[in-house]
Amino acid sequence: MKTKRRMRISSGILVVFFVIIFLVVTGRFLYIQVSGEVNGISLREWAEEKRTASYTLDAERGKILDKNGETLAYDRPAFRLYAILDETYSEHTNEINHVENPGRTAEKLAPILDMEPEEILSIMERGIQEGKTQVEFGPNGKGLSQKTKETIEALNLPGIHFMKEPIRYYPNGMFASHIIGFAQNKDDEIEGVAGIEHEMDDLLKGKHGHISYERDKYGVKLLDPNEIIQTPKDGADIYLTIDQKIQTLVEDSLTEIEKTYNPKRMSAIVMDPKTGEIVAMSNRPSYNPNAPADVQNWYNDAISTPFEPGSTMKIFTWAAAIEEEVYNGQEAFQSGTYRISDRIQPINDHNSGKGWGEISFDEGFARSSNVAAAKLVWEKLKPETFLDYLHAFDLDEKTGIDLPGEVPGHILYNWPAEKLTTAFGQGSTLTPIQQIKAATAIANGGKMLQPYVISKVVDPESGEIIKEKSPQVAGEPISEATAKQMRDLLESVVSEEYGTGERFNLDDYTVIGKTGTAQIPNSDGSGYLPGRENNIFSFLGMAPKDDPQLMVYVSIKQPELDDEPGSVPVSFIFKNVMRNSLHYLNIKPDKETNDAIEAIDLPDVTGEKTKEAEHRLSELGLDTVVIGKGEKVKALSTEAKEQVFPGERIIILTDQPTMPDISGWSMRDVLKLADVLELELETAGNGYVTAQSIDKGKSVKKGDTLRVELEPPSEIDALADEEKQSAD
Repeated sequence: MKTKRRMRISSGILVVFFVIIFLVVTGRFLYIQVSGEVNGISLREWAEEKRTASYTLDAERGKILDKNGETLAYDRPAFRLYAILDETYSEHTNEINHVENPGRTAEKLAPILDMEPEEILSIMERGIQEGKTQVEFGPNGKGLSQKTKETIEALNLPGIHFMKEPIRYYPNGMFASHIIGFAQNKDDEIEGVAGIEHEMDDLLKGKHGHISYERDKYGVKLLDPNEIIQTPKDGADIYLTIDQKIQTLVEDSLTEIEKTYNPKRMSAIVMDPKTGEIVAMSNRPSYNPNAPADVQNWYNDAISTPFEPGSTMKIFTWAAAIEEEVYNGQEAFQSGTYRISDRIQPINDHNSGKGWGEISFDEGFARSSNVAAAKLVWEKLKPETFLDYLHAFDLDEKTGIDLPGEVPGHILYNWPAEKLTTAFGQGSTLTPIQQIKAATAIANGGKMLQPYVISKVVDPESGEIIKEKSPQVAGEPISEATAKQMRDLLESVVSEEYGTGERFNLDDYTVIGKTGTAQIPNSDGSGYLPGRENNIFSFLGMAPKDDPQLMVYVSIKQPELDDEPGSVPVSFIFKNVMRNSLHYLNIKPDKETNDAIEAIDLPDVTGEKTKEAEHRLSELGLDTVVIGKGEKVKALSTEAKEQVFPGERIIILTDQPTMPDISGWSMRDVLKLADVLELELETAGNGYVTAQSIDKGKSVKKGDTLRVELEPPSEIDALADEEKQSAD
């Protein structure tokens, strides 16, 4: 009896317990159903989040263009290869959507990606073992061209897919590289690393948008996807003051001297002294921004590598003396050696202290007398006054040019000896951009202009100018009268037989300027490197004399000269750039001559017979290259009516194009060829072509990929010597 009673009580307790559990669970379900929340988390929001796909809509990075609108940098579409390994991606489709045969896939992809089959297979097998849905193939699987993508797609490999991603492309290769800089993909976003790409990164990169929508478990968009789209804002376009044609003249001239004299370093700047615009700037060593891994010299030496300028400093020494009205150009002094104290080392003229006897201060400037400079500072100006002018010319601070990495020089002016040597460019250091900024006061009637390379910033969608620069006077260290007198003195350097710059004279324009030979200090600070090649040879010049339209500065460090003076390679660059640039800009010559090299308006020979067109262009002094054996001209590498110069290479495209032998061609000419043939161009290295992927005589069509390998001139010469020795 008692047992039955206990069983009824136990059963009752269990029933009550389960009723309570039922009520709690039911209540919980009812609560969730009514509130739609679990532990404060909205189930609706959680479900939407789980089935919502969200993707970034990339903003296109802004272009970098020259002053005439020629594109120097832009985003080019490229593709990233990836392989889907998860078999579930094929379950809801009627086709195989994953890698079915890894071994065969690896064998097919290997030659195209320039990888070993085993390496590709290992990547996929490791991904399968680790349970990965998909894998990529490292650097070789990124940045693929449209042509490569189409080649892989033609293999019909299951599970092989592409993701579109832009890469930064520089169509001119090694061209104004230290100005433009380069940008690279970092964390799936293009980021500026150097030059304008870095300086203007915030404006260039724009603002990304995004898209989100709801999908099923296979990634298929629902019928009512609740789609949200925020459109991207493309980056602004940056227009530079660089003129592509003048920059090309500079690049070609530097490359020619690099090939012939193998200097350690070179810099060249071309400026419009009326505005402060930098129309060209380049250095050697340089690099191809399409292959930044090969960078040999990160520094823009023209703005970031100070050195003792040598005699170009005398421009500012004489200008200061004239402005202070303590200068008498006809006053005579004894050249050769000058000593202010027995305790201070004497100042010697550059001809081992021999001098030229008793000469005037005007002649001392033309002959680049160190003694004349030292006497002017110590006896006429006084060192304290000269220091005021160094400050007035801003030679003690950065120019403020709109490029990253500028480093100012240093005025070494503590002891009497330093004050004397600064007068003729020793001890104190300057950068090329500091010197050319200060010299604008000579060219521009006493007004010193602020140098700049960014002309304007433009909204690519509306065309609205966001920001625009204009000439800015940075100071007025001298008067117009002093500037005119200095131009007369600078003319004597080039025009007089005893002037140090006679080699820089042009037949059709009156050049004025000053030479410089700067010694290179020993690394341990104990004096200077011996030997006449261990110098930095330079020239700062402008033309025409009475109204300078261009100013050019060239410096060459430690060229291999043999028996030639250091001014020979410097004058080659200066004269080639100055003469051709002035003609290109239609600046009227101020000399009468029948020997001036005139620009040519390229005639339109499209549709003419090939042989007749070739003969017609050759008679104009142009270097013609015929592409193919077609009877009629289809196109030229340079548009008709454009101005070209004798000796310039013009590619004539016929209606049956074939590949020429481009060994020894410069990057500039290869770019012309790729453009006129509409080829996909892939380059490695810089300098001149040593190998090409399309053999000579092979037919080519639009979209073909041309790969070229380039090497610097010194390496080409070395290879040629090795081949010659092997033959011997």
